[in-house]
Amino acid sequence: MSSLPLVSALGITAKVPALKKPVVPVAERYQAMAQAAVRRKRIQTVLPWVVALAVLVLWEVVCRAFKIPQFVLPPPSAVAASMLKWWSPLMSNAGQTLMTTLAGFAIAVGVGLVLGVALGSSTMVYHGLYPLIIAFESVPKVAIVPILILWFGIGTVPAILTSFLIAFFPIAVNVSTGIATVEPELRDVLRALGAKPLDIIKKIGIPRAMPYFFASLKIAITFAFVGSIVSETVGANSGIGHLIMLASSRFDVPLVFSGLVVTSVMGVSMYVLARIVENRVTGWATRGRT
Repeated sequence: MSSLPLVSALGITAKVPALKKPVVPVAERYQAMAQAAVRRKRIQTVLPWVVALAVLVLWEVVCRAFKIPQFVLPPPSAVAASMLKWWSPLMSNAGQTLMTTLAGFAIAVGVGLVLGVALGSSTMVYHGLYPLIIAFESVPKVAIVPILILWFGIGTVPAILTSFLIAFFPIAVNVSTGIATVEPELRDVLRALGAKPLDIIKKIGIPRAMPYFFASLKIAITFAFVGSIVSETVGANSGIGHLIMLASSRFDVPLVFSGLVVTSVMGVSMYVLARIVENRVTGWATRGRT
């Protein structure tokens, strides 16, 4: 064992043993890291519920402490009571909104995927269509809803089309970005090996775009709900948007918030479903991020 000289104030030198750092076995380090990862995963699972509960408690306390009228801001207890009172109408209208949202979202996925592949694969298509898509996307969809109602009448079809028009854009942009980011060197190598442009898209471009595609789905599904609600508030005979407008005309603000809560639950559920599918299909690209 080595030693270090120790010089005292009197000039006397003594030998003391050197301190060595304790050596932690590799297996113990990996076990500690695994346990820390499990704890972090549990915290991440519980944290959203804790934050949501804290927000609800704070909301309730503020409403009661400042005696805010219910027609201005109802407390969560009043919203819950309204949900129990109007449960049947809420569920029937929520079913209508969910149906129109899923229909519009399905159309948006198909059109956005095809359009994204076309935009990412061809510079001619990109320069020809992309400015038109940007110009169309810049138009507020609430201004298009009256035109759709004029063409198709009040009901389900305008809600489906509005949901589609809002949701397809992020899908198309993300898919085109994923395909366009394929390295030029890789394209050149595949061409030198005899691959056709369509083969490059199918074998390299589309798999490369899958993480972008599933990331866009999580955004598009929330946009789809916005489109359905907007259309239902303008002209519809059923749906959460229609129910919200009826409740607003009666100054039943707790029922308005009940409709918003139901819509939020449906949106979060669809988001979680999209994330589960994303982790299963593209877990190699998203592992550790979600």
